[in-house]
Amino acid sequence: MLDINLIRDNPALVAEKLARKGFEVDFGAFLERDAERRRQIAATEQLKAEKNKTSARIPILKKEKQDVAPLLARMKAIGEEIKAGDEQIDALDKIQQSFLEALPNLPADDVVAGGKENNQVVASGNEKPAFAFSPRHHVDLCEQLGLIDYRRGAQLGGNGFWVYRGLGARLEWALLNFFMEEHLADGYEMILPPHILTWQCGYTAGQFPKFKDDVFQLRRDDGEGFSHFILPTAETALVNLHRDEILDESQLPLRYFAYTPCYRKEAGSYRAEERGMIRGHQFNKIEMFQYVKPDQSEAALQELVGKAARLVEKLGLHYRVSKLAAGDCSASMRKTYDIEVWIPSMNDYKEVSSASDAGDYQARRGNMRFRSQETGKPVYVHTLNASGLATSRIFPAIVEQFQQADGSVVIPEILRKWLGGLAQIGP
Repeated sequence: MLDINLIRDNPALVAEKLARKGFEVDFGAFLERDAERRRQIAATEQLKAEKNKTSARIPILKKEKQDVAPLLARMKAIGEEIKAGDEQIDALDKIQQSFLEALPNLPADDVVAGGKENNQVVASGNEKPAFAFSPRHHVDLCEQLGLIDYRRGAQLGGNGFWVYRGLGARLEWALLNFFMEEHLADGYEMILPPHILTWQCGYTAGQFPKFKDDVFQLRRDDGEGFSHFILPTAETALVNLHRDEILDESQLPLRYFAYTPCYRKEAGSYRAEERGMIRGHQFNKIEMFQYVKPDQSEAALQELVGKAARLVEKLGLHYRVSKLAAGDCSASMRKTYDIEVWIPSMNDYKEVSSASDAGDYQARRGNMRFRSQETGKPVYVHTLNASGLATSRIFPAIVEQFQQADGSVVIPEILRKWLGGLAQIGP
């Protein structure tokens, strides 16, 4: 959530920054209601002060045998005015809150305006594979090698689900083991969070209320609304670990990673070129997360980008790193880098990690702060996240980039220790 004082002090600047995200807003009516709300608060507080003062006088006047009927009548009138004022303030509060909740985060100053057409490739790694034969699609390779059972996955869960089998299941688990080993070596604390979360978790992450229909909801018995949902990413859990807490400055930065399956509704139809594991309703992911002081934010983001890129680099996959334009960043994020792997069958790059800086946007929604050692006052933390990594696109990239003419697939050397030293999966 944005700092309301930014809007009060410089609405034109805030509107200009939001426009870089493609979000058009006029703060005129909002600021008028805000001024009315503050006037009403001041007037109501004045009435409450008068009521308290009068309440204290009445017993004294009664002792002095003075007539307090006029004061009692005034007290009744004040009480009615206070009730009406509080109701008006409450109504204005709800309107103001709804307006603020709908505003996306402001892009960082160095993030260019526009949509994905303005994304900038800032780095790449490992050589793009060249084939002396006609390369196969990962779906065909996975079926021929017995790694993935798409038919039975659809039979069990419907379209967008698959079953890992045999060496496919072991390769998937080897990837997760590799990622976890790397994060532990870097000093990140491992978390295994619940997969069912409360509404407040989605709100703090910035996904609710606007994107509430993008998750699998657990409906209440009465059929009205929902109180819980299945997590779409471990970020939604990790960002709530310190909700409503005031941390000690010496605790920061806090670095976590979590393994969870991710559950996505992925509204809309699947494109033909995205068949297989490129887009699904359930996939495995390791998520990295940091809570930092504001002046640590940029360094933390670069650390997360470097860590995600290094994982792809060590797997030997060709990849690139793109800095997203403002309109391609998610609503909660002020700056994002995507780490993208090359998928030969699609002749395109697909994101396997988004490393993002939310600034204090999520912290304001979740009331997450630290106490400054210098001032003794609470300050909002900055939150950052990055996939480290999602397997559902890494797996197809391995199968397609490392395929051989005979239909076999070379296993990245760094994963072989979890596969009994196996170097290649043959047909």
